[in-house]
Amino acid sequence: MSEKSRFSWGPATGVGSMPGGDAREAAKTVVGSFETPEQGMPFLPELPARGPGADMIGRTAGLLVEVYARVEPSGWRIGDRPGMDTRRARSWLREDLDALEEFTQGYQGPLKVQAVGPWTLAAALELRNGEAALGDAGACRDLAGSLAEGLTAHLAEVRRRVPGAELVLQLDEPSLTAVLRGQIKTASGYRTHRAVDRQSVESALRDLVAVHDGPVVVHSCAPDVPFALLRRAGAAGVSFDASLLTERDEETIGEAVEAGTQLFAGVVPSTDAALSDPASNVSGVRTLWRRLGLTPGSLAESVVVTPSCGLAGASPAYARAALAHCVRAARSLADNPE
Repeated sequence: MSEKSRFSWGPATGVGSMPGGDAREAAKTVVGSFETPEQGMPFLPELPARGPGADMIGRTAGLLVEVYARVEPSGWRIGDRPGMDTRRARSWLREDLDALEEFTQGYQGPLKVQAVGPWTLAAALELRNGEAALGDAGACRDLAGSLAEGLTAHLAEVRRRVPGAELVLQLDEPSLTAVLRGQIKTASGYRTHRAVDRQSVESALRDLVAVHDGPVVVHSCAPDVPFALLRRAGAAGVSFDASLLTERDEETIGEAVEAGTQLFAGVVPSTDAALSDPASNVSGVRTLWRRLGLTPGSLAESVVVTPSCGLAGASPAYARAALAHCVRAARSLADNPE
């Protein structure tokens, strides 16, 4: 088992996004939900409701080094120089970091930060001609290199602000399966970009994983998460919507668990819903464990309980309840693994 997999994750966490636009309220909610590592892992909240630059693509574009993006009617497009949209994204990130620093005074334990991974970023960012960067291998390499530099600086800044934190980097890759399958549409909408070679995808992810000297989690709330590829790329954990798992996923999940990969199981609804008994939320995880023939005692050690995706679409009251529910569901998993 690698050094990155021997890590105290905490039993529960969130995916990243939160509702509303108040950075202090979001940080207070997140840190209050996971006050101690025994309860779970706090994270740097993202608040996309504030608008362009606070969305996941714009926020990560603001981290890039010597690559700048602006908002066009069709989405985010790479430009020649930093403009208003870049400045806004960076300003909001500073505001979020200020709030996190305020509420984590004296905190010691795991802390998660999120950024869009290189392939979802390449699928979303347009080149000057309006086509996705994904269609240009050189542009993909440049983006990945810029992202690596930007993440290095970002992680150093978070360490400075929260010196007691053991940082976890989450790379959000919801478009990864579509990239691998050639399902990303061109600007015209009539064609799709060619599928990217799996070795190229794996190599770029491995380079990003190597940027961080702690554990890296890759998140996707899309179907058919490529667990084996992510494990080979060095991901210490994989975050997914558990409701989308099929029998096809079971073998690779079993291999991942046996290799020490942490599973971030999205089992609590991410939009307002009636929250039932926490034990029922993790019943599917218990069933999966039995089918795979894995040791029940390893269940709580191998699984972190999360919402099914980000909580940006939830009400503030539900977001608080959902995070608390994740903590209770994780406790149920530890107390009754069978």
